[in-house]
Order: sequence, then C-alpha cells, then structure tokens
Amino acid sequence: MPRAMPGGLLRWERVLLALCVAVLAFGAMSTDGFAEQGNISFLLLDYSEVALLAFALVPIILTGRIDLSVASVLGFCSALTGALWDSGMPFESIVPLVLLAGVVLGSVNAVLIVRFGLPSLAVTIGTLGLYRGLAYVILGDRAVTGFPENYRPLATDAIGFLPYATIVVLVVGVAVAVLVHVTPVGRSLYAIGLGERTARFSGIRVDRVTMALYLLSGALAALASLIYTLRYNSARADNASGMELVAVAAVLLGGVSIFGGRGTVLGVAAALLAMAGLRNVLFLDDVSNEIQNVITGLLLILSVLVPVVFKPRRTKDVPLEPSSVDTERRAGADAGRRLRRDHQGVRGRAG
Repeated sequence: MPRAMPGGLLRWERVLLALCVAVLAFGAMSTDGFAEQGNISFLLLDYSEVALLAFALVPIILTGRIDLSVASVLGFCSALTGALWDSGMPFESIVPLVLLAGVVLGSVNAVLIVRFGLPSLAVTIGTLGLYRGLAYVILGDRAVTGFPENYRPLATDAIGFLPYATIVVLVVGVAVAVLVHVTPVGRSLYAIGLGERTARFSGIRVDRVTMALYLLSGALAALASLIYTLRYNSARADNASGMELVAVAAVLLGGVSIFGGRGTVLGVAAALLAMAGLRNVLFLDDVSNEIQNVITGLLLILSVLVPVVFKPRRTKDVPLEPSSVDTERRAGADAGRRLRRDHQGVRGRAG
C-alpha cells in the first residue's frame, strides 16, 4: 500500500466495518423481512449505481479534485439510450455508443480543468447543469420503456443473493483498488493530493493522470446509466437526479479526504454497505424519501467533520534530536549574532 495511507485510516475502516455489522444486525432484529435473501439482493442492487459513481470519484478526490457531474452524465447517457432505442437502433449498438458518450462528457470536464486550469468544483457544477439540460434536449419530459427482455435480467436478476449488477460493481471496485493501492499510478494519485507542485517536480505527469481520471469517471457513469435504465426499464432525463451527493457522501464517509492524499477503496466499500443497509432499513420502515435525504445530508456533513475533529495531534513527548546540519546552522547563527553584537558594541564605543 502507498505510504500516504496513514494508520488512522485503517482504524477508521475498522469503525466502518463495525458500523456495517451494527446496521445489518439492527435491521435483522428490528425489521421484518430484512434478513431474507430477496431483500439482501435488493439491498445490494439498490446501491449498485451509487457504488459505481463512488468508485469513479475515489481516484479523483484522492488528487484533491472533485466531479459533481457524474449523476448528470448518468442522466444524459440514460436519455441517449432511450432516444437511440426509440429510433429503432439495436441495443447491441447502443451500448458502445453510450459508453463512448460518457467518455466524451468526461473529456469535456478534463479539458476545462487541465487545459484551461479551471477549478474542478466550478467546472463540474457547471457541467452538472449542462449535461442534465442536454438530457432534456434529447428526450424532453417523456420516458422511453420496453427495453429488450434478454438484457434486463442482467440488471435485475441475481445468483442466489448476489445480483449480476453487484458482480459488475465488485469487479470495478477491485480494479479501482488495484489501480489506487498497487500500481505506480495509485502512488501518483496520493502524491498529487498531498502536493501538486511537488508531484510535478517529482516527474509525475499530473495533467495526463487528471485527464485519464475524468475519462474513467465518464465511462463508469455511462456504465451505471445502462444498469439504471435496464433496472427500472425506463429512460428519463431526470434519472439519478441528486445521486452525486450520495456518492460523494459515501466516498467521504469512507475516509477519503476532501483535500486529497488520504483514503482507501476498502473504506469506501464499507461506507457504501453501511449506507445501503441503513437506507434499506428506512425503506422497510416506510420512512419518507425526504427524511432519507436529510440523513444523507447529515452523513455528508459528519464525513467531513469527523476527520477534522479527530485529526491526530503531533506528539511532543519525544523531542527530535538535531541533525549535524541543524547544529552547524545553529552554531553559525549564534556566531552571526555574536558578530552583530560585537559590531554594535564597536559602533557604540566609536560613537
């Protein structure tokens, strides 16, 4: 694992895993039908698109940047899927076109951020509205349904309690974990997040890495749109509206620092499972969507607040031994001060 990953994160991951166990145990004991196989399958399936968006955000946030347009990319790609299907295009031809569209939208973010040097927050807030507006231009207020029955089971059915869509999420999660924690690119992500200027001086191609991350984000958002559209059998311009906040909350709750340079994929996966379990309990208890949104907002605030409140302090118990260079500098400084005092004394006596 990269050295940029402090031991405190591992402790936070243990907290999240304990929270997952607590949420699942509470749901099993307090809510009828929670522990049934069908509900566990639904629990995992319900957060599959959020998980894909979260895994797309992890490498970006590690570099100290953000992409708030991921849900709008999903909505645009869903609308594009519906428009192409409504025009009579075979679904086999639609899939690569939609994935390509996601990459193109991600490249727009990348160009504005890398080539023009614009802040990622401002850019992706702008493209959040732009892509959602383009989705309405493509499809309007209507919904397209009737997608092929031979593809829908890929987004709705399961092997035992494990949905096919969740298998896709697991594959993507493992791939992102390998990218972040094993490869040299992953070490570059942590280095960029800790200090972009230092990373450039170290020979890291920051611009190239950033471009690739936003292209990957667009591709994963497009993949999520295909699952979302098939799962609900409906392509609409407002699909996944507001889902970017849930994805960001999961990433930050998972221990990834909003300032970059710190976090793990395991922590994000644990946060996703805990949030999916909590949402499922609230759903079975007939809690309204408004209350669920309030809880998501609170989790987002807590995920930013907790690392600040419980930030480890520097220890002062063991003083650092001065190095030979420091000793020489201190001796030189002392000699310099004595020399200045001597000169002042000479000037004083001469005056």
